[in-house]
Amino acid sequence: MSFTTPPRPFDVTALFPQLAPLARTATRLHPRPGSPTVHDSHVGGPLLWPADEPWPYCDEPHDRHASLRIHSPDDVRLLRRDRAAAAERLRLDPEAPEATPEERENWERLKVGRPWFDGPIPLLPVAQLYARDVFFPCPSDADLLQVLWCPFDHAMAHPKTALFWRSSATVTDVLEAPPEPPVIQSAHYLPEPCLFSPEQVTEYPNPRELDKELRDQLDDMSRWGTIDPAQYNAYAYDPGELYLNNLSTAPGWKTGGWTRWDPTDPVDRSCPECGTEAVPLLTIASSEWDGGSGTWIAEEARTTPAPPPLGAEDGNFTLIDIVGGYNLQLHVCPASPNHPHFELVQ
Repeated sequence: MSFTTPPRPFDVTALFPQLAPLARTATRLHPRPGSPTVHDSHVGGPLLWPADEPWPYCDEPHDRHASLRIHSPDDVRLLRRDRAAAAERLRLDPEAPEATPEERENWERLKVGRPWFDGPIPLLPVAQLYARDVFFPCPSDADLLQVLWCPFDHAMAHPKTALFWRSSATVTDVLEAPPEPPVIQSAHYLPEPCLFSPEQVTEYPNPRELDKELRDQLDDMSRWGTIDPAQYNAYAYDPGELYLNNLSTAPGWKTGGWTRWDPTDPVDRSCPECGTEAVPLLTIASSEWDGGSGTWIAEEARTTPAPPPLGAEDGNFTLIDIVGGYNLQLHVCPASPNHPHFELVQ
C-alpha cells in the first residue's frame, strides 16, 4: 500500500521566502506490518547477508541490572503471538476466555525471565534499505544499507547501532540462519517485521537551526496575519508551534531531511574523521506521529486505518521504543558515508 502525506496547511515559504533555499527532501518510510524477505526494504526482517561473512557481535560489557527480567527474542515473539491470538478470540466472541491454558502457561513462564548471559551478543537486524527504493547517501560502490544494533543500552541509554554498506549484486549465497542474541534487554528493542512504503516530502529546519532574524520573524504574529487562523488553529496553539510540528520536519521513520531537535538544542555534528558536517541518514522512530503532528498522518491511514500491533501506541507499528518515545537519528558524513556515523536521541 502506498501512503500520501497531506499537503501542508499552507505554503510557509510564501510567508517566509528565506526558508525556500533551506528546503530539503526527506523520504518518509511509512513502516507497516508485513512479511519482508531479504530482497525487500524493511524493518525487522531477514538481511541479504553473505553466507561467508561473519555475523557481527557486541563484545562490550552489558549491565545485568539494567532490566529486572530479560527474555530471548523468541520469548518476545511468543508473547506477541499469544496476545494477538487472545485479542482476535475476544473480538470474535466477547464471552471467550481471556487466555487459554497454554497461553497462561506461557505467560507464567515468561514472568520469570531468562538467566543472565555473559558473553558477546549477536547484533539484531533493525532495518535494510535498497537504494532502488529509498534515496540515501551511500558509497559509490553500494546500493544496500543494513542497520543492526546491540539490544542492550550503552553509554547513551539506547541500543548501539552498526551500519553495513554493500553491493547487493555481489551477494550470491545468503546466510539462512544468522545467530540471535540469547537475551535482550527490552522487548522494545526487537522490531516487529514491517515493509516500507517510501514517500518523498519537503522539510525545513527546526526553528533552533535558523538564524536569529528568521526566528524573530517566525515569532512575529503580524507576519502570520495574512493566514486565516482557521487554516491552522486546529493544529496548534500558536504559529510557532504550528511551524515546529507541522511545517518543518516530518515525524516517524525517514531518511534524509533535517535533524529533529527535541528536547535539546542543536549540537555539533562534525564528522569525527574529516570535520564535514554530518547529515541525517536514518531516523528510527518510536511513533509515526504524536498529538502535535496530526497533519502528517497519511491520507490512507485516515480513511483505512491499520490497527497497530497489540500492545503498541497508535502510530507505532514497529514496536520499537527509544528512551520512552524519542527518535534515534543516525547521521553520516556526506563526504564519505564510510566514515564513522553517530547517533542522536531527540
